[in-house]
Parts: sequence; structure tokens; C-alpha cells
Amino acid sequence: MSCTEHRRKVNGVNLCWFEWGRDYRERGTILLIHATGFHARCWDATVAHLRGQHVIAVDMRGHGRSDKTPPYTWDTFGQDLAALVRELELKCIVGVGHSMGGHSLTQAAAAEPSRFDRLVLVDPVILPPQAYAAFAGAGNPQDHPVSRRRSQFDSVEAMIDNLAGRGSFALWEPAVLEDYCRYGLLPNPDGPGLILACPPLVEAAVYTGSAGTNILDLVEQVAIPVTVLRAPPRDPDHPVMDFSKSPTWPELADHFQKGTDVYLPELTHFIPMQAPRLVAGHILKYAQATSSE
Repeated sequence: MSCTEHRRKVNGVNLCWFEWGRDYRERGTILLIHATGFHARCWDATVAHLRGQHVIAVDMRGHGRSDKTPPYTWDTFGQDLAALVRELELKCIVGVGHSMGGHSLTQAAAAEPSRFDRLVLVDPVILPPQAYAAFAGAGNPQDHPVSRRRSQFDSVEAMIDNLAGRGSFALWEPAVLEDYCRYGLLPNPDGPGLILACPPLVEAAVYTGSAGTNILDLVEQVAIPVTVLRAPPRDPDHPVMDFSKSPTWPELADHFQKGTDVYLPELTHFIPMQAPRLVAGHILKYAQATSSE
């Protein structure tokens, strides 16, 4: 399916979003929301398995080609999504969110329940109650290790070469890594080369400003079917930024009114990057059910 790029101002920020299969809009919409530090086109490998569907993937504020306009908090991201689905008049939505995207979609579905039919939350980083109770307050983004990540590259190929085979990137499908790099860079306004479309300080601000965003009360309000895909749980002693395991509360699905837990012990937190076909299969199961109802 061909992809078209759009922009719309909602909630005080210009959001960029990408669309596939507009001719199928009347069947409903698959709404894809990325993780912190990522962007809409990280879903391309998943979209490749969603032919015959209307699909929208959004660059959240601070990410991709959307405005770099604070605040960069997950409650703000949820408000942005709720405003966007109203503005675009989307209906019969199957909302699919990875990590921060799943957290934000849960908020949007609670705010706009008549527009959402189902959710597929891919390791949505909704934490157990005790984690929120222990939250000590937001830190300084400049002190976060992400703020010091490399942000400038001579080319897309240079970024791919820099990441290929390293850590979790070694487990990604090569096409996803290429999309992450190709669409995750923008021309450097201050000189030659390319810079990250999500600046390191913005990504760090998302992490430091969102650890205490407790939405467990909203989880219990969501009445539509929800599938939670999750990797093996993270050991409490693991470093916070270790995404080889899942930070999501293992009991999360039980707290949705119609929740289903899908445990994927062979995968890491980066489920859509490792297994886009598997994720698409879960999406299609619900998208096809929605279009036939």
C-alpha cells in the first residue's frame, strides 16, 4: 500500500501522521502509536502485513516530524491522541501502541470510548501499583543517560552501521532497523549531516517526566477488549534502561474489564522490531472482527 504524509494541529501542537489504505477507511482504522524515542515509520514492517486495512501511524510530539513542543509527558501524549481521533473523526479504531504508545492509547480510549473498538497493547509500560507509590519525582533530563546519546550522523547508512549488531538492535529485523534510521533522521539545520528526529534531551525528558504517570484507574474504566502482548518481566534489580525484558506489570491484563494476556517469552521489550508479522497477526484478528460487526 502507498503511504501519504499529513499534518494537523491538535492540542496546541502540529502532529505529523502517515496513512495507508484510505479507501478502506469505512471499515475502521488501525491506529499505530510508537514508543519513546521512536517514530511512526518504525511500524512499516508491520503495516506490510496489513493490506486491505486503513492504517494511520502518528509521530508523537517531540518525535519524528511532529513539533518539538513541550510538555513531553505521557498524560500530554494521551491528550494529543484523544484530540487527534476527534479531529480526524475516526471510528471503529483498533488502537495499537508499543511501550509509551500503549500507555497513551489507553488514556485516549478512556477519554473517547465510543471511537475505539479494541486495543492491542505491545508491552505498554503500565507499571504495578507499588512502582507508582515509590515514585520519588521527576529528575533532570540533562542527568539522564539518554541525553548523552549520539545525535548526529553523516548519513542514514552511518547510523545503520553504528547500531547494527549492538545490544537489542542485533535482534531486530534488518528492515525495521533501516526504517528506524531512515525516517528517524532530519537534515541538520546548523550544518552538514543529519540529526535525530527525536533529540536526546527530548527523549530524556519523556523518561524523567513520565515515570509517575499512574493510569491504573483508567485501565479499569476501559470496557472494550484489550490484548496485552508482553515479554518476560524485568528483574527488579536490572538497570532501568535494560529493555531485554519487560517493564510492564504482568497482571495488567487482569485489570482491564475484557483483558487478555499474551506472554511472549522468546522476545524482548522491542516486540514490533523483532516480530512485526506476529504483531500484525494479532492486529488483523481484531481488525477483521471489527469490520465484520
